[in-house]
Amino acid sequence: LNKERQESLSTDSTSVEKQKKLKELNTYLGLTDVTGSGIIITVQDNTASKFVTSKDLVHDADLRAIVSEIKNIGADAISINGQRIVSSTAINCAGAIVKINEEAIGSPFVIKVIGNGDLNYNLTRPGSYIDKLRDDGIKVDVKPSDNITIEKYDGVLTNKYIQSVE
Repeated sequence: LNKERQESLSTDSTSVEKQKKLKELNTYLGLTDVTGSGIIITVQDNTASKFVTSKDLVHDADLRAIVSEIKNIGADAISINGQRIVSSTAINCAGAIVKINEEAIGSPFVIKVIGNGDLNYNLTRPGSYIDKLRDDGIKVDVKPSDNITIEKYDGVLTNKYIQSVE
């Protein structure tokens, strides 16, 4: 496009609104870095036990349960050991490690959460999954933070199951 046309497009109010909406959607999809206040949760295997059993280890199901609780509370963004959690994220067991977004990750698991101020209470209340893990001897540390940065998802989002509705 010529320079005049580009300038008119960039100043068009509809174009500005569309760019703003696109930025908002990319943030929602996890395609942009985000910064804000929230909490940092560190979940670590119980190594204090004389004989380490399966109950002493953090499993993929534990991470899925924590992420589920975080999502139910209404967090804006979540990452585990630098892996952004998006709608297509898989958290699976891979032997002695856990795979998140197909990346092998081991304990300790650092979960960064950006969201409202009630996150800490809601995630550590009696009966929460974190409370259950602590009862089982898993080390869980929850700290509020005013300056958390969660990096964007660097994988490929696919849409093989969705269709446009006319």
